[in-house]
Amino acid sequence: MNLRGLFQDFNPSKFLIYSCLLLFSVLLSLRLDGVIQWSYWAVFTPVWLWKLLVIIGASVGTGVWAHNPQYRAEGETCVEFKAMLIAVGLHVLLLMFEVLVCDRVARGNYFWLLVFMPLFFVSPVSVAACVWGFRHDRSLELEVLCSVNILQFIFIALKLDRIINWPWLVVCVPLWILMSFLCLVVLYYIIWSVLFLRSIDIIAEQRRTHITMAISWMTIVVPLLTFEILLVHKLDGHNSLSYVCVFVPLWLSLLTLMATTFGQKGGNHWWFGIRKDFCHFLLELLPFLREYGNVSYDLQRSEDPESAEDLPAPEPPPKSAPMFHKKTGVVITQSPGKYYVPPPKLCIDMPD
Repeated sequence: MNLRGLFQDFNPSKFLIYSCLLLFSVLLSLRLDGVIQWSYWAVFTPVWLWKLLVIIGASVGTGVWAHNPQYRAEGETCVEFKAMLIAVGLHVLLLMFEVLVCDRVARGNYFWLLVFMPLFFVSPVSVAACVWGFRHDRSLELEVLCSVNILQFIFIALKLDRIINWPWLVVCVPLWILMSFLCLVVLYYIIWSVLFLRSIDIIAEQRRTHITMAISWMTIVVPLLTFEILLVHKLDGHNSLSYVCVFVPLWLSLLTLMATTFGQKGGNHWWFGIRKDFCHFLLELLPFLREYGNVSYDLQRSEDPESAEDLPAPEPPPKSAPMFHKKTGVVITQSPGKYYVPPPKLCIDMPD
């Protein structure tokens, strides 16, 4: 295990999002089961922390951009800065929706369609952001998630306002379509990993990568689909499970997503104006962490000294054939890893 490579590919933005969602889902399940009696404003604390860090990071990055015009000519700096502004705009709309949800649950005196209005604006903006990201080769997962769920947002709002009386199983039809596509992606990775295992022309590193991808997608999609099925049956009154039991598969998916952030490259360098990878910035800020970042572990090699003695000793590399010099009669043997300059063929002595 190479810690240096592991942390160099770390994505702090996604790790923050998944950790906040995990903590929020834990608090929400406990609140729905009545284990804690907090207000929903307190239950949403991890979400408020997430949005606060996004706004502060974008504000600092914008200040650094405004006070340092020379940074704007560095590579794709303009593209990354625009991507940060798009992400902040979407997060502000999501923040408005979350504030309206808490206020609607606390007061309960207006329609849910009004609460979902920010999400109705998020979806077309996310479609435009996806087109922009595709043209500039940017990865925009949040924008894709918001753009494909516009119909699901409308159905949920109509169901909560009792304008439609469909069961939740029918209301979530757009979600089932999306999850079917994700299941096809999982099947694709499984098939390719099996083919790579049976192929003899593929190196071990490529096999390991495809197997890891297949296991990761299975651990994410299967528990997520299980959570959605249990939640729909719970809302329709078909089971009596507690919300904590219903949310357990979701926690497994979020933990897997948090683990995958250590192998995902990416992340915008303009958050908080650091203009570099988060790990490089952290190592410069805390130099004593460099000692641990340069440590690597070999888990395949046995740590038992007795078993290490039983291993066969490596064979010495073959030596090259000796060369015989005709005039001097000297035999020159070249050892591997060493280089001897051969004697010159013609030696001309300069006169005094």
